[in-house]
Amino acid sequence: MLSVVIPIYNEEPLIDELVKRTIPAIESFINEYEVIFVDDGSTDKSLEILLHYRKQNNRIKVLSLSRNFGHQAALTAGLEHAAGDIVAMMDGDLQDPPEILSGMYKKIREEGFNVISGRKTGRKGGGQNNYLTHLFHLIFSKISGMEEIENAGNFSMMTRDALDALLSMKEKIRYLPGLRSFIGYKQGFVDFVRDERYEGEPKMNLLKLVSLALDAIFAFSSFPVRLCLWLGLLGIVVFFVAGVYVLTAKVFNFAIPGWSSTMLSIYFLGSIQLVFLGIIGEYIYRNYKESQNRPVYFVNKFYDGNLAE
Repeated sequence: MLSVVIPIYNEEPLIDELVKRTIPAIESFINEYEVIFVDDGSTDKSLEILLHYRKQNNRIKVLSLSRNFGHQAALTAGLEHAAGDIVAMMDGDLQDPPEILSGMYKKIREEGFNVISGRKTGRKGGGQNNYLTHLFHLIFSKISGMEEIENAGNFSMMTRDALDALLSMKEKIRYLPGLRSFIGYKQGFVDFVRDERYEGEPKMNLLKLVSLALDAIFAFSSFPVRLCLWLGLLGIVVFFVAGVYVLTAKVFNFAIPGWSSTMLSIYFLGSIQLVFLGIIGEYIYRNYKESQNRPVYFVNKFYDGNLAE
């Protein structure tokens, strides 16, 4: 059986189109399936519309969370409730074309892959978020050493063994594409051009994109710590050169009186120290969140039983 997990947060305008495209796309290559829509604390009529479609099709299941926990938490909730032998996850804004699922399924069933990721070869439309997302994937793939996941986001499909391995990692601050790459197994890709958002405003604004990027970088890269080392070494070099200049100026009596050099030195040192403190603070915050051991999400109700619910 195939399970497809789709997080939903205030997507009332596009749910009709999402269902009309996703269900036929799945039924074109498999009969046994379930689609788990995860309502991530929507405040519009998203949940009501999803339950309406559930009454029409008992293979549509709705997992309602108690509040908005965020995109990665909603995906995790859906993955943990999926019953399929093969499980896919995709965004609910139709930027991930559901028609690509058949190609992923074929690679897993016929070519023996455990994990297939959707790799973006281009993006329709422009927009600041598209450019920032592309820049993040480029930078993250280089500094994390996971170059194979460049331009691969959440859109993916995996076997039950691979999913169980992914779910065995219990980080509270999660970046699923990184975790998916970390587990190993036989991984492949299906290339596609990412569509424009079908309707409505993007839910991942600039602040959320930056927050997700930081979570990914601090979880899968030693770059922040090494940046501290590099800046420290740079500071040593700068002040060695400055020290030689000052001594030379004193010896040959061409030192310029004033506080400019002193103040610049203080600002430079202070800036480096603040960068160090910020990076250390990020690690401390993440360790604190992990030590709290709070659940990633809470379920309000899982509509997976009788259609009369």
